[in-house]
Amino acid sequence: MGKVAIYPGTFDPITNGHLDIIKRALKLFDKVIVAIGENPAKKPLFTKEERLNLVKEAIKELSDGDRVEVAIFSGLLVEFAKKCGANVIVRGLRAVSDFEYEMQLALMNRKLSNNIDTVFLLPSLKWIFLSSSIIKEAAKLGGNVEDLVPSIVAKKLKEKFSS
Repeated sequence: MGKVAIYPGTFDPITNGHLDIIKRALKLFDKVIVAIGENPAKKPLFTKEERLNLVKEAIKELSDGDRVEVAIFSGLLVEFAKKCGANVIVRGLRAVSDFEYEMQLALMNRKLSNNIDTVFLLPSLKWIFLSSSIIKEAAKLGGNVEDLVPSIVAKKLKEKFSS
């Protein structure tokens, strides 16, 4: 099977920044599992199933998309990683403000399972400011986000906010 990594997130919705991290992870690992999690603290715009379908469509645009698997999970990420045979968690860092929170998560995951490491990847500078929250806010207010998200996501955002 080779080296398997998990890239977790809510992906509400997936952005070009997320795709950039997936591409970078594919340079390091044989397989990347995009794990769509349920975060009770967040109120997602898209359902789990919609997010699953959006991510699956978005990775079709990647040249190595056949090495990416997409799954929905709930519960502890480290338990899901063990089930998938992954021993690495990939996390994207945009700014210093992300680091403290991400470090806390990584240390807790290490405490829960000492066999799973976290690797932090930085997106390209053009995506460093990008977040799903910013995308949703701009789209909600009628902003054009087509160059910031996969085309299917731009279409679905328009549908969500046109009603």
